[in-house]
Amino acid sequence: MEFSQLLTLFQETHQELQNRAARSVDIALVVRNWLFGWYIVEFEQAGADRAELYGKNLINRLSAELKTLGLKGVSSTSLKQCRAFYSAYQNIGQTLPDPSSTQTTDWQNIRQTLSGESNLAVEGNPDRVRTLSVELASRFTLGWSHYVTLLTVSNADERRFYEIESRANSWGARELERQISASLYERLGLSRDQAGIKELSKTGLVIEKASDVIKNPYVLEFLDLEEKSAYSEHELETAIIDKLEHFLLELGKGFLFEARQKRFTFENDHFYVDLVFYNRLLRCYVLIDLKRDKLTHQDLGQMQMYVNYFDRHVKTEDELPTIGIVLCHRKNDALVELTLPKDSNIFASKYQLYLPSKEELKKQLEAAAGIEHKDKSDQESDSDV
Repeated sequence: MEFSQLLTLFQETHQELQNRAARSVDIALVVRNWLFGWYIVEFEQAGADRAELYGKNLINRLSAELKTLGLKGVSSTSLKQCRAFYSAYQNIGQTLPDPSSTQTTDWQNIRQTLSGESNLAVEGNPDRVRTLSVELASRFTLGWSHYVTLLTVSNADERRFYEIESRANSWGARELERQISASLYERLGLSRDQAGIKELSKTGLVIEKASDVIKNPYVLEFLDLEEKSAYSEHELETAIIDKLEHFLLELGKGFLFEARQKRFTFENDHFYVDLVFYNRLLRCYVLIDLKRDKLTHQDLGQMQMYVNYFDRHVKTEDELPTIGIVLCHRKNDALVELTLPKDSNIFASKYQLYLPSKEELKKQLEAAAGIEHKDKSDQESDSDV
């Protein structure tokens, strides 16, 4: 072993264990806050006498007392987040020891202590809390900042989808926030039937066929371009290359960048594909052509030629057929349906330079799933009745 290799080994080992230590601390905070939320909910539900005695002041009083004991992160706002966290993820506790079991467990002891049904005290016996903490730590996979962000998603299926995708793609809390703001769940759901929408919440995004990588629209707000007609396709392409890491995240799982303005020659004519990617999950090339304005049937025909060329002259026998995506500012679904065969590997999707209206996307998604949508004014009217 060379001395430089020894140094590298030390550095990599230190970094890996430091990352693990940081992650352990973060998971411990998640477990602590879930338990705090559980304690609050159990205490509040213990009986009418407590509700009358403490009422709405429980959180404020609890916060003030805990601060005097030197605890960190126990403001009224934080404790309310803990309570909301437990309420959203209380099913995590369903796989812990059964509190109705005839055998007394740590889970049952603490619950009885909180409800006042037993004189068994937690104080002086931290082993009970430690046992539960170890059990819970194996069930949470994200950091506290992630869960705080996930709590802003009221729909349980949608929240579960973002939780799965955050873990699978190693999203930071900021990227998770961006994906929620960009309505990833709704955009993926618009290309699926009711069963497909439900499957998103169970397994996340599973890439098995060409249509699984398509979104409509693609959201490119990270390019920081104003929404105006003056941009050329070259300027849009350049902006994408400058923010390639962000664009790869928007494309989704398994994408690798290969080339910009990829040239191929056919009978002495030169042709250029705007962007060429490879998807390692589908094992195929993905070609993207940018159209600044309205999509035409000529654009689809051009992409068909690009795809045919790659299938016949570039891809190997063990690779799957090439996918072509035409990204346009405006598209006519009827034109696309009429131009392309039903089994085509070519897709047309809109792009937009701003975050989409979540309300409008929800309407479209609910319509696709056969759910009657109520806007905010309808909901307010219902609540007034």
